[in-house]
Amino acid sequence: MRTDNRNDCELREISILPDYTKTAGGSALISWGNTRVLCTALLESGTMPFLKNTGKGWLTAEYAMLPSSTGARKKRGTDGRATEIQRLIGRSLRESVDLIRLGENVIYVDCDVLQADGGTRTASITGAYVAVRLGIRKWLQEGRIQEDPFLHQIAAVSAGIVDDRVLLDLCYQEDSRAQVDMNIVMNEQGDYIELQGTGEGRGFSRTELDTILEYGKTGILTLFALQNAAIG
Repeated sequence: MRTDNRNDCELREISILPDYTKTAGGSALISWGNTRVLCTALLESGTMPFLKNTGKGWLTAEYAMLPSSTGARKKRGTDGRATEIQRLIGRSLRESVDLIRLGENVIYVDCDVLQADGGTRTASITGAYVAVRLGIRKWLQEGRIQEDPFLHQIAAVSAGIVDDRVLLDLCYQEDSRAQVDMNIVMNEQGDYIELQGTGEGRGFSRTELDTILEYGKTGILTLFALQNAAIG
């Protein structure tokens, strides 16, 4: 059995609490196993300098782990890992909005890890999607944007190989000794937005890759249902 007695293709317990903060345009607290991430989405008028006078907006993301989110205190500030993760979040969520219909506005997504136990980047993407959708609803009601820019539902999950077994949704103990680690981002049409796969202890076969992707799709379908329930 796995560390937490799950089946190989079973997700950890997940909940998404919408409108967790009242100051952001949209917000969600996602609890994924023992990982907790606060995701917020804010809208600012005026687009990025490289898009000025094009009529297009932008979506960008920042990611951070709070000092007490891990066993040892983590220093504040952006490091290489955080930069890579926030770029992944931004790339993934830009697939969910039409930047032309957004107009010359910028959606700022912030993902702050309150507690980490593996899968913080996939939890961030999944929770941030909810925050963005809630924000869009609010901005339309307030007249801050004129058209609904929503395009696609986006969610993400991790999978990998541990002790020569393909497993879905690795917790920290599994991730720390994974032979293969992969993050899967998909939309509701079944298209892949991003695949990040690394053979950390050994290579992996096409058969194993197919199993990883199958498990990932199954998990993401569950995540879509949880997101829809949170958005209402």
